Amino acid sequence: MIGTGKIIEYLDNGKFICALVMESQPKRLRLINQNGREVNLPVSRVVHCSNQTHSVNIDREALIKHLRETAERRLVLMSRIDLAEIWELAAEDGASNFSPDFLAELTFGEEANDDTVSAFLRCVFEDKLFFKYKEGQIRANSPEKVEQLKLQLQKEQKRAQLVDHGAKILARILTSDSIDHEFTTVHEEPLGIIRDFYLFGTDAEGFEIAQKLLQTAGLQKPHDPFHLLVKAGIWSANENIPLLRNQLPINFSLPARQQAEHILQRGQNDLFKDPGRVDLTHLAPLTIDGPTTLDFDDSLTLEEQDGNYLVGIHISDVAYYVRPGDALFTEAMNRGTSIYFPEGQIPMLPRHLSQGICSLIQGETRATFSFMILLSPEAEVLKVRIFPSIIRVKRRLTYDEVDKMLESDPEIKILNMLRRKLRTQRLENGALLLPFPDVNVFIDHQAKVHVTLSKSDTPARTIISEMMILANTVAAKYVADRMVPGLFRSQPLLQNRIVYGEDDDLFQNTLQRKHIPRGELSTTAKSHSGLGVSHYTTVTSPIRRLLDLVMQHQLNSIVRRQEPCFTEEMCRDFTSVLTRTLATANNVRQQRQRYWLLKYLADRQGQNIDAMVIQSGPKRVNLLLTDILMDIDLPAPGVRNTTPGEMVKVRIVKSEPLDGLVRFDW
Repeated sequence: MIGTGKIIEYLDNGKFICALVMESQPKRLRLINQNGREVNLPVSRVVHCSNQTHSVNIDREALIKHLRETAERRLVLMSRIDLAEIWELAAEDGASNFSPDFLAELTFGEEANDDTVSAFLRCVFEDKLFFKYKEGQIRANSPEKVEQLKLQLQKEQKRAQLVDHGAKILARILTSDSIDHEFTTVHEEPLGIIRDFYLFGTDAEGFEIAQKLLQTAGLQKPHDPFHLLVKAGIWSANENIPLLRNQLPINFSLPARQQAEHILQRGQNDLFKDPGRVDLTHLAPLTIDGPTTLDFDDSLTLEEQDGNYLVGIHISDVAYYVRPGDALFTEAMNRGTSIYFPEGQIPMLPRHLSQGICSLIQGETRATFSFMILLSPEAEVLKVRIFPSIIRVKRRLTYDEVDKMLESDPEIKILNMLRRKLRTQRLENGALLLPFPDVNVFIDHQAKVHVTLSKSDTPARTIISEMMILANTVAAKYVADRMVPGLFRSQPLLQNRIVYGEDDDLFQNTLQRKHIPRGELSTTAKSHSGLGVSHYTTVTSPIRRLLDLVMQHQLNSIVRRQEPCFTEEMCRDFTSVLTRTLATANNVRQQRQRYWLLKYLADRQGQNIDAMVIQSGPKRVNLLLTDILMDIDLPAPGVRNTTPGEMVKVRIVKSEPLDGLVRFDW
């Protein structure tokens, strides 16, 4: 028991405090400390108790002065203590637990007294590297523990320096009108920590430092880090956050870039030396695409043969350049697909391939994979030949140009006739067309968002879509008939059918979309109810889709009478990769499209916008904003009932693009 008159020491906010015991009880002590305060202290908090007993009946001011002098004397003694040296001596002793008196004597070379023992204890609490105090004993840390603590201390010191350094940078950014490039590069570490925190929250490695930095700068709102990074020049004002958050690859690896350069330097002469590749440069292929298209992966030819029509669907032979195991194929595996945003795209392959040597550019010799399909006048498939080829595109046409040439151009006229009959066949087999306008988002030089709608089922567009469906169906059947594994797309039968034939009603089509069964990807061919075909895959966009590139390799090995490029197990692995990468890519694309649409709505806050009622219930109403084709829900209006299919006006209350949130009312 600690008696009255003893000078004890305890910790208060990490600091040693000297105090005199004025009254002692078994579990609590009444003290006067060096600061003149009276304290009731649990006995368990006492770190050191003097051997010497002092009088409690002295003048209060004299007592406080004595306590302060004692504390000062012990602080001075601390400067004579080298814990590292004592730890090494203690380690030689072989023991791990020591009394404070023993270590104080070892330190000062004299018999321990209250002051030297206290000074040693103070050092132990101040520097925790070498010793640990517990229940009156001092334990020497092992060499491994000392090394671990040193590393931890270095980390904490670096963190403190980073917080101090970063706080100054943030203050400078917030108070500056403009930031030069040198500033952002020299001080990128703290800004990088804030960047990662904004993207990944508490999963970010330095999230605690980021929180401290932002707190110091008074940046407590959720998007303050975003606006800070924009002001610092790290991000643009419309940075693609979903892309960064999902860590999708943007740049290509050095080996992939080197391989792409080698492909370009190799030229096209080897194409004509390949005995398995057919020279079709005597034909006159045409491409039909949008006016801004840069990666052309398909072209068409047409020849009349004895009253029938030989349709050539020529697809860029990307498999010739990008082969399993090489760096470019690895990049395609990591990406799964090209991603298109209103402000640009992230290609699956480097642009000098996707928009260069692999693109079917007018007048350029190109490696292709040709589907030569003989169709009857009723568009029935009579004969199919599939082989690697060489073509040279004769005409580059846009959708708008083709729509104006449907009657004037003989070739286009026949293709249009065949596409109508191919479509009719699919409809008779249960196909679901559901034409839905394309939502075109354009951002001008002032970052103002413009949205327009364009028809997706014009004759020119459906010429291409029907020919691609034909080639994909033929490819799937070709692989399946030879009992070779592949990557096949399928869709279960539709259970709730609303739309039939070529209905082009926005309300009905929107309603039907809510009842479409999910498509499947498997290694064996099954029917695709939505397309009205018995076999289906995709091979017609190998520049942009990994699935098409894989199937092109599989087809190539079959037509050359070689072992299939990929086994059943490898194809199953591809389905797993594609399921993951495509889900992520589609999610990022949808979030980015929504961001721009919400920017469009943010410029129109307070305005009314047209909406179509799709479904109306007693509590909620589902609507489609017909200007931008965005699906929204609102509480049912209390004043009147809404009818599915009717047009109404809704008011844009608030739009928050960074949060992905928008609010409307009636």
